[in-house]
Amino acid sequence: MKISNSIIVLLIGMFVVSCNKEETTITNPEDYAVYLTKHNNQTRKEAKEKLQFWNSRIKADSLQITALAPAATAYTELFHSTGDIAYLKLAEKALTKSVDVAAIGKSGYLLALAHNYISQHRFIEAKEAAQGAYLLKTNSEETEMVLFDISMELGEYENAEKYLQKIANQSDYNFLIRLAKWNDYKGNLDATIRNMEKALKIAENGKKKGLQLWSYTNLADYYGHAGRIEESYDHYLKALAIDPSNAYAKKGIAWIVYSYEYKPEEALKILDAVMSDYQSPDYFLLKAEIAGFQKNDTVKKINLIKYYNSVKDNRYGIMYNTHTALLLAEEYGEYDKALVIAEEEIQNRPTPQSYDLKAYILNLKGDHKEALTIAENYIVHKTFEPLANLHIAQIYKANNLSEKVSPIIEELMDSSYELGPVISKELMNL
Repeated sequence: MKISNSIIVLLIGMFVVSCNKEETTITNPEDYAVYLTKHNNQTRKEAKEKLQFWNSRIKADSLQITALAPAATAYTELFHSTGDIAYLKLAEKALTKSVDVAAIGKSGYLLALAHNYISQHRFIEAKEAAQGAYLLKTNSEETEMVLFDISMELGEYENAEKYLQKIANQSDYNFLIRLAKWNDYKGNLDATIRNMEKALKIAENGKKKGLQLWSYTNLADYYGHAGRIEESYDHYLKALAIDPSNAYAKKGIAWIVYSYEYKPEEALKILDAVMSDYQSPDYFLLKAEIAGFQKNDTVKKINLIKYYNSVKDNRYGIMYNTHTALLLAEEYGEYDKALVIAEEEIQNRPTPQSYDLKAYILNLKGDHKEALTIAENYIVHKTFEPLANLHIAQIYKANNLSEKVSPIIEELMDSSYELGPVISKELMNL
């Protein structure tokens, strides 16, 4: 079946609008300019003060568990505040030692280590640490929460559902945010938002700044997925009101400016301000994408090189595997190298997204039938991610299955903001 004329008209209309966009402006630089100037980073300052205090109590051969664990917490806070991988690795070192020497409270240190491993995308090791905590039969509910998180990352969805049922409590913040994540996986965005809003109310009523901050940024993301861009923007601003240095919220605003308002220069201005005080390799990729949208190949190449040089740091381990594999395949045509990384991702986390990475690269390489087999066995109807569905449509087209392409196009037309202007244009090739 060929794509219907109505879909073609809708597609043309969508791209005409996006190329000559005169949408109502959502953002206002006056709202966030104060957060882009260099100022005293209170979160970082407090973390460094705590670190200095606890490190002064740790000797080279010390077994002082009361100092090691708080030092690990301070290192973790500094990682989130700066993006510096060195802090995350130092936190791991302190937590590993805490686990080794703890006589009491060991489950808490194991769970903290599991969180650290999750941040490093070392999900199998995270599972081992959390299961170790579970065997100790203390902090059982907290352990079940962490095991839910890890099960979701590993694609062990049946296990995740079992853990979710064990912690079910509609008045508990930690349950609600995980229920939201579960509904997001199931493709029920309305329920996802509804549960996150419930969780936010609990955080606000309890005046818990850390939980409010996390809730605001996550709700902002979900509102964006739902096309509720103004609410998304508002919640990023609420996050910044709590933590003016929050890089994630600033990046979220930059995405709105770029993907919804089509103002690449302003988006780059925001990112440059963030990156003057925060380091994370994926920011170079976003700058490269925006430069590509501007058709500035020189700036794009510079940022891709900066990204690639950044992730050569062995301390990042496998954290940026997916990004690197896509870069190798899409920009440099190094498909075999990219496939090696994709296989590693499947071994590390056999989720539909990991299989999508492999299938997409195979399709780019020209191995269309193998890509189709993987897609049909591991991806189709197993994820609602727009990018994965775009890849499925591309694989169908490459295998002359045009009748399966048009329904996907219809679904993806509502996801242009989430996909971004550059990737959205790939719909035109379908």
